[in-house]
Amino acid sequence: MAHQVPMLELVDRLAIGNLVRTGGELVGPCPGCGGKDRFSINPAKGVIFCRRCDAKGDQIALVQLVMGMDFPAALDWLVGPRQELTPEQRAAQARKAEEHRRAREADAERRRQDAIALARKIWAAARPADGTLVAAYLERRGIRQRPGVALPRCFRFEPQARLVVPDDQRRGEFVTVHEGPAMLSAILDAKGQLTGVHRTWIDLGRPKGKVVAPHPFKAGEMVPSKKVYGSKKGGAIRIFTPRDAATLVMAEGIETTLSAMVARAIEGAAFWAGVDLGNMAGARLLGKGQKYEGLPDMSDRDAFVPPAWVRRLVFVQDGDSDPRLTRAKLLSGLRRARALRPGLTAAIVHPGEGIDMNDLLMGAPDVTQREGDE
Repeated sequence: MAHQVPMLELVDRLAIGNLVRTGGELVGPCPGCGGKDRFSINPAKGVIFCRRCDAKGDQIALVQLVMGMDFPAALDWLVGPRQELTPEQRAAQARKAEEHRRAREADAERRRQDAIALARKIWAAARPADGTLVAAYLERRGIRQRPGVALPRCFRFEPQARLVVPDDQRRGEFVTVHEGPAMLSAILDAKGQLTGVHRTWIDLGRPKGKVVAPHPFKAGEMVPSKKVYGSKKGGAIRIFTPRDAATLVMAEGIETTLSAMVARAIEGAAFWAGVDLGNMAGARLLGKGQKYEGLPDMSDRDAFVPPAWVRRLVFVQDGDSDPRLTRAKLLSGLRRARALRPGLTAAIVHPGEGIDMNDLLMGAPDVTQREGDE
């Protein structure tokens, strides 16, 4: 019974505030030990985790954490007393939970709009990419600019950009781990409006041209050299869209997508980057035994769906990540697209185990390519 209570419903019943949706999770202050973003709830998996006080577990654990109860009392609070409430009391609880849900969603939308405004400000302050380190970075990745041909307009250059991480000691403060040039990429929503910006910090002294910065608070870990600002949900980085295109090729990363494009993987196709797998896949059904089934949750109305002009959708699968889980996510996105775009055909292209399309472009040995229709 306790596990049947949806996590989002429980969040509203407990009136847990200041949570922000990030990558399929709700992230924010821990109800037990505070902080800023050390606490997370995964609604799909039905689990919680705090990286400071080590709170973790299921719905009962969340009630214990918020209400300060032991296990029997938390279980009773969650599934017992409600059976003994009067209809009026149950209705009052339902109204309170609904009010909190609306407030939570309104707060999430305010945060989203603030993030989009920041992304647009970053984009507006940047300069065109032609003749900058962006071209040199892409060439380092094997993507060479043809003489006289401008870089795609989805790219811009930022001479000085700060790479920061949250300060573990001071709430709301950040620590700069690197400052230097960055490539910006525009994320456009289904209407073609800029809702996000993808930053890649450049260091041409490194083999792949990206910054390598040790994490100041996590020994042995590196800070990712890429970051998204604004909203990526349902959007894409539209690198190349030729007139009369009917095929859309999409990979998770910018470099992978560009590699497929310069390799002329499919003539006459459009090439867009999906930013990350979660964005390409949308929400999935994750019941018992469904982790690798690739079943889309069609209630996700914000997931990526290709434009109506797309008659064939091709997803490029990176080979340097968990192959079963990656394929399941890509299948979810393709199946959603086919359900919402009648007549659409779809396929997954896999360059080979342990590599991605950019490795193929840069001359990785013993590479195979496979394509299969979904």
